[in-house]
Amino acid sequence: MKYPIAIEPGNDTNAWGVIVPDLPGCFSAADSGIDEAIDNAKQAIELWIEAALDDNQDVPRPSSINALQKKKEFKGMIWAIAEIDPALLSNEIERVNISLPKRVLARLDAKAKSAGENRSGFIAQMAISA
Repeated sequence: MKYPIAIEPGNDTNAWGVIVPDLPGCFSAADSGIDEAIDNAKQAIELWIEAALDDNQDVPRPSSINALQKKKEFKGMIWAIAEIDPALLSNEIERVNISLPKRVLARLDAKAKSAGENRSGFIAQMAISA
């Protein structure tokens, strides 16, 4: 997925500001220039998407830069694209193979059982809540 980002140039005293117009409240900043601004925007987008999915909210599709450039609130901004791994949006189940010591696996299974989960569900909940 490619999200357009609006970048407000920085200077010696002000950071570079970044807005992700398609994701309400998603913004970032950078001190050292446009490359850092784009990298920080990618991280902000990933965190925004994770939080939205955790709250069962829809994730808006990216708009075109052309449409966004016409909006007066973005006048004078530099435009770039932050490319995000589409796997972040996927709820497709994928089978994985992991190796754990038997004692760790026994503890994992006991904790999963006491939480009313199976092993996979418990691991997923731990990853989401971490």
